[in-house]
Amino acid sequence: MTEQMTRTQARGVLLPLALAQFICSFAGSNMNVMINDMSEDLNTTVQGIQVAITIFLLVMAALMIPGGKLTDKYGRKRLFMLGLVIYGVGALISAVAPGLPVLILGNSILEGIGTALLIPPVYILTTLLFHDLGSRARAFGAISAMGGIGSAAGPLIGGLITSAISWRAAFVFQALIIVAIVLLSRKIKDPLPADPTRKFDLLGAILSAGGLILIVLGILATDNSLMLMVVLIGSGVLVLVGFFLSVRAKERTGREPLLSTSLFRNKTSNLGLITQNAQWLMLLGFSFIVASFLQVVRGYNAIETGIIFTAATVGLLASSLGAGPLSKRFAQRTLIMSGFALTTVGMIFEVLFVRNTQTPWAFVPGLLLTGVGVGLMLTPSVNVVQSSFPESKQGEISGLSRSVSNLGSSLGTAIAGTILVAGIASTPGQNYAIATFVLAGIGVVGLAAAAFLPRKITSPVEEPAR
Repeated sequence: MTEQMTRTQARGVLLPLALAQFICSFAGSNMNVMINDMSEDLNTTVQGIQVAITIFLLVMAALMIPGGKLTDKYGRKRLFMLGLVIYGVGALISAVAPGLPVLILGNSILEGIGTALLIPPVYILTTLLFHDLGSRARAFGAISAMGGIGSAAGPLIGGLITSAISWRAAFVFQALIIVAIVLLSRKIKDPLPADPTRKFDLLGAILSAGGLILIVLGILATDNSLMLMVVLIGSGVLVLVGFFLSVRAKERTGREPLLSTSLFRNKTSNLGLITQNAQWLMLLGFSFIVASFLQVVRGYNAIETGIIFTAATVGLLASSLGAGPLSKRFAQRTLIMSGFALTTVGMIFEVLFVRNTQTPWAFVPGLLLTGVGVGLMLTPSVNVVQSSFPESKQGEISGLSRSVSNLGSSLGTAIAGTILVAGIASTPGQNYAIATFVLAGIGVVGLAAAAFLPRKITSPVEEPAR
């Protein structure tokens, strides 16, 4: 295949891959503006909808590592298409759900599984088709921008659909986008052949997923029982320790584990993973905080809530579109640090401006800054992690990278929701402020991690032939 043909194929692949990231991110945030409508229609509570959202994000995080690993065995395009089908079925089931259990089956479980299968191929294919750092940065910029826009615009689009038709139509919208992606993906060619003979570490997949699930469930249990929280989080940590011991044992005997420990020996990648987790934790957690406050405390409907979120969407879109040009002028580290700084300041502004006024315009400065900050740092963080490894490790690092990001999303919703639901009816302003400052504190952690990134990110080094 000539270089020109490769570039043409890469451009054709980028649209369906970016749309796939958009719809998965959209699914993680659009339900935030439907809280009242869905809870009334499904005869459940605000906390019930929060649990459904968190389980969706958690299933993604728990299964993303196995999903990334399976791409080596069954092929990247095959897993991508399978994920799209499962996701589409889940969206249709959610659209006709008569109650919360069926919604959890369709949205939280099936859409979560579908996302875990289709997202790792998005980042693996991008890494394999765009070879130099500049073109890869632009490609990741487009995909990350669509992901960020999906999260930021989810409330607006979901609010428009809910107000004009029904919250159920929002899931039909997702299914239609999935059909479009399937049609656009027909010409995608897998750059690497699948290897059906590769062993899959089933025990590792169960342990890694189980550990992550227990930890997030522990956070969700904080409002009910401190002892249960400690037991669940402690159990999750022990299961993850068991997972890493299992990985080490397989490596010592020459068997292939679910996740190679060599991935954690790269300092640059480790720091990049921390920034990814913090970014998505802040974005999804803050989105849930603001949406809950607007609907439960201020009494705004879905469309009003979505319109207010437009400020974040505009900010994120503007900075994401500039990701490519900015990556040529500034170091990846500089962009990530600036993003965390702006996002953290935006959250603090949100508390200060909203506290003593009832006008919805008070939300605009904080949401705008937050959107700009998140859009500024999403692309370089992805590029830092993916570019730290050669092609042979892309399946593993893509699964790990997406798992860490989606774990951040689920943690953000779980942490924010737990703080708000704990007393939002009695002292809404105080709980809103506490939850926001907790997320701002995470921003400081992300900023500190980014400060230790190297100024120059080198291209991936190929492993020597054996």
